[in-house]
Amino acid sequence: MAGAAMNFLPFNPVRALVWSAVINGVVAVPVIALLMHMTSNPAIMGDYTIVGTLRIAGWMGTAAIGAAALGMIVSTLW
Repeated sequence: MAGAAMNFLPFNPVRALVWSAVINGVVAVPVIALLMHMTSNPAIMGDYTIVGTLRIAGWMGTAAIGAAALGMIVSTLW
């Protein structure tokens, strides 16, 4: 019903999709950082903690997404 009701509202659905992707990209950074912290903690994960190259790759991916989100915010505000 909500989708059908949106047909009668004056907004561009493509623009809404773009903004939802932007918000998702910004929100993903702290979520992934929290997950990386949780999966590295033996008190939470027990014997299944991530170590070594998987941990490094995870933090590098988090940093890359964070840099992209920061770059988008800076370029939008400037």
